[in-house]
Amino acid sequence: MTEATALTSRRPRRLLVAVAAALLAVALIVDPLARHTLAGGRSIDLGVLELRLTYNTGVAFSMGDQLPTLLLLAATGLITAGVGVFAWRSAPTSTWPTVVGLGAIVAGAAANVIDRTIDGKVTDYFHTGWFATFNLADTFLTLGVIAVVVGLLRETRIESPQESTP
Repeated sequence: MTEATALTSRRPRRLLVAVAAALLAVALIVDPLARHTLAGGRSIDLGVLELRLTYNTGVAFSMGDQLPTLLLLAATGLITAGVGVFAWRSAPTSTWPTVVGLGAIVAGAAANVIDRTIDGKVTDYFHTGWFATFNLADTFLTLGVIAVVVGLLRETRIESPQESTP
């Protein structure tokens, strides 16, 4: 790797790490605040959204809630690590929305793994009444996927037409 290539690959990776670290910190601060504030069945009506404490022993939409916690932790931990490695490797050649999105995905996934490590369940607190109850980490995951899609759509690929020889 040349010096110029090393410099250009550091910036997107720094952005990736900064986004992931900042969002992970926010999620890890908000979860215990939600557990404390919403304890004892307390809820807070915000109009479209209600803050209501629930716990998810499964993964997305409570799938796998009957599986052993250790298995869920191992699986989600490995998937999160794999996404982190993919994000790290692809950051230097990705658009900035893609890098930011990958950082949000890594942060959201890691926050849920850390939360599950504490007591075998993920803390959820955003309740809509018409959709599954979710948390800030899930929001980061969803917004990260949207940012990655936007980044991929913004990429311009110029393909040279293949000349066919008779």
